[in-house]
Amino acid sequence: MKYLECHIGDVTIGHGHPIAVQSMCDTDTMNIDASVAQCRALAAAGCDIIRLTTQGPRQVEALAGIKARLRAEGITTPLVADIHFNADAALAAAKVAEKVRINPGNFSKDHAVAMAKFAELLEICRREGTAIRIGLNHGSLGERITSQYGDTPLGMVRAVMEWLQVCVEKEFFNVTISLKASNTKVMSDAYRLLYKTMADELGMIFPLHLGVTEAGAGDTGRIKSAVGIGTLLREGIGDTIRVSLTEPPVNEVPVAAMLRDLSGKEMPDAASFSIDAATHDELIVKAAYIAGPGLLDGRIDDFEMRATVAGKPLAEAEIDAFKDDLLQACRRRFTKPEYIACPGCGRTLYNIQKLLKEVMEATREFAGVKIAVMGCIVNGPGEMADADFGYVGEGGGKVTLYKGSEPVLRGIPQEQGVEKLVELIRNNI
Repeated sequence: MKYLECHIGDVTIGHGHPIAVQSMCDTDTMNIDASVAQCRALAAAGCDIIRLTTQGPRQVEALAGIKARLRAEGITTPLVADIHFNADAALAAAKVAEKVRINPGNFSKDHAVAMAKFAELLEICRREGTAIRIGLNHGSLGERITSQYGDTPLGMVRAVMEWLQVCVEKEFFNVTISLKASNTKVMSDAYRLLYKTMADELGMIFPLHLGVTEAGAGDTGRIKSAVGIGTLLREGIGDTIRVSLTEPPVNEVPVAAMLRDLSGKEMPDAASFSIDAATHDELIVKAAYIAGPGLLDGRIDDFEMRATVAGKPLAEAEIDAFKDDLLQACRRRFTKPEYIACPGCGRTLYNIQKLLKEVMEATREFAGVKIAVMGCIVNGPGEMADADFGYVGEGGGKVTLYKGSEPVLRGIPQEQGVEKLVELIRNNI
């Protein structure tokens, strides 16, 4: 089997290289001072690769300014331009960033046009030495794919394979792939299937970027990420990781670093185990890494855990609360609402961290209901495909509320959004 490498500035990812930790700024890219400060903090925390939203030409220009400032300070952490829908922005960003993240299928509704733009991007990246991440999330599949395969792991894989075939034909291999989902089972199944498909159909493995998208915040966000990412790392799948949390981006880095440090360790499924952890985060990441894969794949049905944090035994109530969260993250037992929340970025139109806390406080009663809190209309409706109800910012202090994939209340003043969301859920369950 041939294992490919992806070179992003002075960072190389791929088989045999250290797993790289990534994060993404939640600043407005046009705010160069704030973006530089956040990049500086992420680099100091040990982040290996930093992504910034880059919607159009003005953001590309700002990204160039951010990069120049960081390099002048001696910070060489590679920067990734995050592109949605705007093919011309991707072409421009490829001349600035060390890597461009795209979903090529979003370049145009006309597949032939999208293919032509993608081929053009490959040539610019080849000339500039720029890497590409083909990032396809569950819920962002176009109708052409879903009509054949549904909104499934197979559909995600077939969509990616189309673009990888173009890369192979054009002999462009500086590529990373991601197939993220907020559902840990969908996420792990998609990556496993892609890994096998690349081996069977291409005879080569492109590097994989792992993540559970819209994981949320707090313990549940960390647990979902540890389950999805950890399950794959234990199987030797994955070359770079991001723990997506609806929190300040710097909080993601130590959690991802714990998973990186656990990766590759031989570990049997454990239905009973003990953990001595230095911190609460270490406890939940290690416990999810140990028990999560067996629960997720149905090899174990439950588990017993004994634990200490900083030498203090965990109370029975705390262990029970953790068990509830882990079983829910593994899709085995639902005892509370399921929150699907994006981490926020330069497109986010309100304080999503504060809003998520308000939504969680107001919706505690709706056990088993999947509730999405999304930062913007750009990819919110697609990325919350697994949700029963959704809250999406639309700009100008307004929000749209969704029932499933359908917008049912538009233009609601933000200060009324949570109240209206609770009312919508209560009237429809």
